[in-house]
Amino acid sequence: MELGELFRAAGHELSLVGGPVRDAFLGRLSADLDFTTNATPDQTEAILARWGDAHWDIGREFGTIGARRFGSRRGSGQDVVVEVTTYRTDAYDPTSRKPEVAFGDSLEGDLSRRDFTVNSMAVRVPELTFVDPFDGLADLARGVLRTPVDPRQSFDDDPLRMMRGARFAAQLGFTLDPAAEAATVDMAERIAIVSAERVRDELSKLLVAAQPRLGLQVLVETGLAGHVLPELPALRLEIDEHHRHKDVYEHSLTVLENAIALETGPDGPVPGPDLVLRLAALLHDIGKPRTKRHEEGGGVSFHHHEMVGAKLVAKRLRELRFDKATVQAVARLTELHLRFHGYGEGEWTDSAVRRYVTDAGPLLERLHRLTRSDCTTRNARKAARLSAAYDDLEVRIARLKEQEELDSVRPDLDGTQIMEILGLRPGREVGTAYRYLLELRMERGPLGPDTAREELLSWWARTTSTQTSSS
Repeated sequence: MELGELFRAAGHELSLVGGPVRDAFLGRLSADLDFTTNATPDQTEAILARWGDAHWDIGREFGTIGARRFGSRRGSGQDVVVEVTTYRTDAYDPTSRKPEVAFGDSLEGDLSRRDFTVNSMAVRVPELTFVDPFDGLADLARGVLRTPVDPRQSFDDDPLRMMRGARFAAQLGFTLDPAAEAATVDMAERIAIVSAERVRDELSKLLVAAQPRLGLQVLVETGLAGHVLPELPALRLEIDEHHRHKDVYEHSLTVLENAIALETGPDGPVPGPDLVLRLAALLHDIGKPRTKRHEEGGGVSFHHHEMVGAKLVAKRLRELRFDKATVQAVARLTELHLRFHGYGEGEWTDSAVRRYVTDAGPLLERLHRLTRSDCTTRNARKAARLSAAYDDLEVRIARLKEQEELDSVRPDLDGTQIMEILGLRPGREVGTAYRYLLELRMERGPLGPDTAREELLSWWARTTSTQTSSS
């Protein structure tokens, strides 16, 4: 209200718009407040500079100025963040990845260029006048995503709106209206004009939403996934002609839901929503189509699909411009997701358990959840057996962690000590000796420096003797 008064005093209009208005009707609070105005960006910046404790113009080329008022100034602990955008109309040039921005002159015109009617509602401030020229409130009540203008025009102006349709399905549980769905199917390939970064951001928001399955189904069924995440629809296969085996696509969606159910609260080891875990759950089997082989007797195999899948995951996530840490983590989880299989059939040595932990490293808690989520069998006895086996593995990991610091397993001697004992200078031989002691540490647990020294000298004597004999 205070901001509305400031804009009105300066002779400008101001309206709360989009998500905050929609969420208010849904009984949800929005952390950030989006406004639209007929003021120019320069005029908006001058007002926000007086109102806020900080302001920024990083979105100036799109007409957006942001500001923050600290909670301490308001007598509360929560800051208020606002973004104010000049009325505008966006359109993509057919050959460009960036929208051309033109400023508009009316609130109704600005609302007409928004993605869906449920986001085309506004409240004028300080008058508190509700503005809904496209019946967004009715669509909100019906749970329908409809474009305020012809969907073909809307999606042609900004193809990313098709991705937003999938994202809002995941966030709100809404469905596309028939016209919007048909336009998305017909225009799916137009998404290629949008930058990888914008597609990545929409996909990420979809995956951390409350019901990502709904959004992913929209992507696949409309054909959008074929252009932004083609490995996902490639999983829609029946493993044999008799339909005895599960569809890998449906299996992957179920694994994703299972993983979400295993995320923890903010104080737990994997606070939800966890994008890395959810990406790994969705993509862990994308190597299967590449490795599918029909065996004699009618069986089907997917040998090494985890290794192939890890490479495919890394390639796809890099193309979507995910950060390096996310790419590496999701690829590593994909590579490791089968490591547990076979544990229940034969007792692992302590060495094997140590390797499992050290190979997972900081991803161990996510790997626990991915492995458990991957069990989607309807065979209750088999599911119980796998769960019990993993329970046992986690108990053994906990027990070993009490005995030794598995998260940072190191040899009992460091490089400096190795050089001193063997009389070596820095070089390849020191690295070889270090790896030998690390293997010994994995196999036998902590040795202590004295035993490690004896083992190192014995190994070095054998090594040098072999070298002398061969020469």
